[in-house]
Amino acid sequence: MPEPADPSTSIATSPSGGYPAHWEADVVLSDGGTMHVRPIRPDDGERLEAFHARQSPESIYFRYFSPRPRLTPRDIERLTHLDYADRMAFVGLIGDELVGIARYDRLPTQSVAEVAFFTDDRHAGRGMATVLLEYLAAAAREVGIAGFTATVLPNNRKMLGVFHQVGFETKSRFADGVIEVELGIEPTPEALAKIEERARLAYARSVRRILRPHSIAVVGASRTPGTIGNELVRRIVLGGFHGPVYPVNPHASYVASVRAHRTVSDVPDEVDVAVICVPAEAVLDVVRDCARKRVQGLVVISAGFAETGPAGADLERQVVELAHRHGMRLVGPNSMGFVNTDPDVQLGATYLGHLPKRGRIGFSSQSGTLGAAVLSHLRQLDLGISTFVSVGNRPDVSGNDLLQYWEDDPETDLVLLYLENFGNPRNFARICRRMCRSKPVIAVKSGRGMSRGPGAREAATDDDWPAEASIDAMLRQTGVIRVDTLEQLFDVTRVLTHQPVPNGRRVALISNSWGPAVLAADACVGAGLQLADLAPETSARMRARVEGLSGGPANRAANPVDLGYAAGPDDFQAAVAAVLDDPGVDAVLVVHAPPVPEGSEAVHAALADVAATGDIPVVATFLALGERLVQHPVRCLPVFEFPEAAAQALGRVAAYGQWRAQDPGAVPEYDDVDHDAVQRLVDRALADAPAGAWLDAATARAVLDAAGVAGVRQTAVRGADEAVAAAAEVGYPIALKATGLPRLAKTEAGGVAIDVHDDDEVRQAFGRMVELLGTAMEPALVQQMAPPGVDCLVEVHQHPSLGAVIRFGLGGVSARGLDTAMQVLPLTDADARRLVAMSPVAALIAEQGPQAAAAMAEALLRVAAIAQERPELAVIRCNPVIVSGEGAFVTDARVRVAPWRVPRDPVSPYRRLEAQPLPET
Repeated sequence: MPEPADPSTSIATSPSGGYPAHWEADVVLSDGGTMHVRPIRPDDGERLEAFHARQSPESIYFRYFSPRPRLTPRDIERLTHLDYADRMAFVGLIGDELVGIARYDRLPTQSVAEVAFFTDDRHAGRGMATVLLEYLAAAAREVGIAGFTATVLPNNRKMLGVFHQVGFETKSRFADGVIEVELGIEPTPEALAKIEERARLAYARSVRRILRPHSIAVVGASRTPGTIGNELVRRIVLGGFHGPVYPVNPHASYVASVRAHRTVSDVPDEVDVAVICVPAEAVLDVVRDCARKRVQGLVVISAGFAETGPAGADLERQVVELAHRHGMRLVGPNSMGFVNTDPDVQLGATYLGHLPKRGRIGFSSQSGTLGAAVLSHLRQLDLGISTFVSVGNRPDVSGNDLLQYWEDDPETDLVLLYLENFGNPRNFARICRRMCRSKPVIAVKSGRGMSRGPGAREAATDDDWPAEASIDAMLRQTGVIRVDTLEQLFDVTRVLTHQPVPNGRRVALISNSWGPAVLAADACVGAGLQLADLAPETSARMRARVEGLSGGPANRAANPVDLGYAAGPDDFQAAVAAVLDDPGVDAVLVVHAPPVPEGSEAVHAALADVAATGDIPVVATFLALGERLVQHPVRCLPVFEFPEAAAQALGRVAAYGQWRAQDPGAVPEYDDVDHDAVQRLVDRALADAPAGAWLDAATARAVLDAAGVAGVRQTAVRGADEAVAAAAEVGYPIALKATGLPRLAKTEAGGVAIDVHDDDEVRQAFGRMVELLGTAMEPALVQQMAPPGVDCLVEVHQHPSLGAVIRFGLGGVSARGLDTAMQVLPLTDADARRLVAMSPVAALIAEQGPQAAAAMAEALLRVAAIAQERPELAVIRCNPVIVSGEGAFVTDARVRVAPWRVPRDPVSPYRRLEAQPLPET
């Protein structure tokens, strides 16, 4: 039987000191409400006794197999006093009321434990038992328990249903009138998928409770016109909200002609959501009042919290913790509110000047002021939204939660985000990687210039990678369309709102003027698009059209197509219809240079008609008239003032379409990767250097050997005689290397002698290098020569919030931070192939034959496997990796270990609410 782990060893404990602190959390239940989860404590006796007294006789019989109207003092003592290893229990609390308990007791001399759970009859169907069982299984795994057993009465369908839903492997048999259940608790891919799906649905429902309320209270409602409290009530009422509105003001009987109440508790009916706009110091009392009223969600408009400093941050933390303990999630504080244009809701819980029109765009902004400006401009562009949320300081509800709501929202087809920083980038990446397969996400991420002040590094150094490069990599690989400006945000939004997503980058250009057509062609190439090769039948149709027009040269019937100045609406429409039928065209850009202004509207209408007929996107530029047509769009045709903006928007949308069409791949599982060996090497190194250190060459090589990463044979030596003996064992020719230099170059002065062919050459090279390098040759390495090939760099850094980031590119002494392709882990097999293909050395590797790229991708995947599993591997640098048709061989590796400061979740994905965002990116 495995020895039980000591829960106090190397694990932070709770304030009570009896159990690991990471086992205490607020969680979201299946209906969107919240519950506090923690291990049971000795002081829970009264709570447990009250819980038991509330349950039905049937539920008590199912739990204990006998009538038990009350618990004895001995029962209470046994149930509340545990060792948190062989005997463990988690409780769920809402407020100070215990609403559920799940426990296990390890069977004597065995690695399995008996499990049981009991949840409050009043909260049936909220998924409490499933959450508690997830936590219990994770705690059991930490102390070496391999599985659970349970004895269940046949008619206890509730408990049997939980075992089935949790996703772990189960076996059951009927004997002696009961069902014996065996439950595996290993986090298999199937179990993790079910855990993640339950969490996703729970978070989405928690947002839905706020955005689709049946009743709403405005706390801080004011009778003074122009104040936030007055504007909120007026806009909710005048906006046509379908439910009751309850102004809360202790000094007024009516606000905006609506009956007011002194407190939320005084409202005679149920309140789903409370919008709070009182001074910051009064918010905590309002939340307590909302808890008594059992309000489902909060929107805090009030400012004066974390944005003001430590005292405000502490108050904000108290507000969020109080809300979670009482089943409520919270938008804000420092929020401008939210809008839902669904006719069944019709709610503008904000003080914005003009509410947006109804549409199918979801929009979240971390800046309320900027969010208001975006909504105003969307209205000018005749673009509507489904929902808008100003997340404010977002200590609770964040963009990640909103994305999970919008993912399944039938009213939302497209999502816009304004991001200043990330709360939990890893969750963001996981959500977007899934969501963007079906719904586009466009993001403005500010802050590029914040790291570009005087003296800022332009490229990555050995130990510092630019954060923006990592963020770019994360957004690109998850399918998010990143734009740099608000103007670009609107441009891409107009294309995706009105036109389909292209399947590729091949664009057809149609114009009535050759100069603008060439300018547009340059813009398309600059935007990553390709000029499509038109099919012969398409070119023939174009030639016939061009030759029939005055001034239309026949040699301009290819792409770009120049219809000539005499082209009218029918000509443009026919030309666009022709290229839409061409299988080699993925998108169409029309550039119209009107010879006279009066005909532009007719051309615009004709293009809009044909653009609505196909499944290929069409965009247009009307020179000199674009601004007017942009402000007054006709149906589905996006119009731009200049071709550069049209090409940039189309290029971003095409890149998204290409991402969506590509194979996502799968993260491989390697049976021959020895993660335990890697962990032993890391633990040993950190025991010697608790603050972290670079591993010696032999240990670094051992880490890669455990991962199955191919390397050349090598031996550490001290002195020329040992070098000669090692060379004979390795086999000539060899390379002789110094180990005490931060970087190596292929010269003796640079720490490397290559193509050393015999004993005399070894002695001579060793002597010269000792004279040049001194103690850097203590020890030295005698290394087998790799087959000739391409020098590549593979490097991994652990980012505190993004996780492990891998880059690949040109190696050797020429390696520079900009000469690389980058990816945030996890790395799938398809990701690895693309990383090689998009790197600056792709063409050189291709020259080595078809096996070279596959070998390099395999090496990337194996390095990624250990980096993902062991975040204490702070830096893994393989340079050079020599790639040829014979394989990819690491000839020099450096590994740095460091303690991982970010706590790892015992369950992944782990359903827990963070009281504060993770460190900003």
